Amino acid sequence: MTDDIKSDETEPLTVPPATQQPAPAQESALPQEEIARMTDDIVAALKTVYDPEIPADIYELGLIYKVDIKDDRAVNVDMTLTTPNCPAAAELPIMVENAVSSVQGVGPVNVQIVWDPPWDPSRMSDEARLVLNMW
Repeated sequence: MTDDIKSDETEPLTVPPATQQPAPAQESALPQEEIARMTDDIVAALKTVYDPEIPADIYELGLIYKVDIKDDRAVNVDMTLTTPNCPAAAELPIMVENAVSSVQGVGPVNVQIVWDPPWDPSRMSDEARLVLNMW
């Protein structure tokens, strides 16, 4: 196979950085208006989920790290907990899944607990700080 043979006299072809084109942005199959509506509705749904021990919703607490709406309307949510020993660790992901699933137009929902970066109080919104009197 001649494709595998290389000579010491030849160098690999490289494209100078100035002429390299960035990868084209992938556009969603969903209209932007639909993505915006779903995003707003998902955030509103997440704001209905409260940690049973904390009088602030999980969105304002900063427990939601990422919400990814796929072209097939599946939604992946990365979230964390205030501590790995959180007593609500078993129920909060189910509550998040149910809340997001209730949004019109949402397909299957997958909730993943992540620990990196670890949660800390700096992730809370001003609204959560006010509710928890943490100024």
